[in-house]
Amino acid sequence: MGRPLRAAVGGMIYHVLNRANGRLPLFETPADYEAFEKVLGEGHDRFPMRTLAYCLMPNHWHLVLWPRRDEELSRFMAWVTLTHTQRWHAHRQSAGAGHLYQGRFKSFPVQADEHFLSVCRYVERNALRANLVTRVEEWRWSSLWRRGQNRTNATAVLSEWPVARPQGWVKWVNEPQTDMELIALRRSVCRGQPFGSEDWVRRTANRLDLEGTLRARGRPKITKGS
Repeated sequence: MGRPLRAAVGGMIYHVLNRANGRLPLFETPADYEAFEKVLGEGHDRFPMRTLAYCLMPNHWHLVLWPRRDEELSRFMAWVTLTHTQRWHAHRQSAGAGHLYQGRFKSFPVQADEHFLSVCRYVERNALRANLVTRVEEWRWSSLWRRGQNRTNATAVLSEWPVARPQGWVKWVNEPQTDMELIALRRSVCRGQPFGSEDWVRRTANRLDLEGTLRARGRPKITKGS
């Protein structure tokens, strides 16, 4: 019997991420990145998922998703990761060689206000933080680059944001986030803790049975490109 779907309430925003098993590379060539983007696009044809932001990195990826219905997040991500894994192994003729991903995806809910903007900024500047580019708009495998193309086919997979994107967004994303911002974001990444105002986090944790994510586990480390 398969594992139960990860609880995910529709109508909430989620930061979703996963890594390659053993930190091995997921993407080594432009064709590898394009193959994942193709899977993501096909996933949108199958499910009414809203993708708000994303960034693909050599050994992991970040998505900011806004499902409409309960359990839609789990179903969408199960299809995307399974399909990507199958095609990845088929292309390399490595079926049976082991797990591609280190485990099930991680996710945490995000409040639809300035906290949402912080998460999107964190996601879209990932390649810059990892020193893969000198400007965020140079990283081809992200939602920021896609929006900058001003072509319908480039932005087809992206949905409108629930919060207005500030003017000068690209310039702002290029600016470093503070240590306090990164600590708070990484705490949510590591624990699956809701990210928002103190009251919203407490109410959301109670609603989604995530109270355990609020317990302190020590200060998260700040590392590049994660």
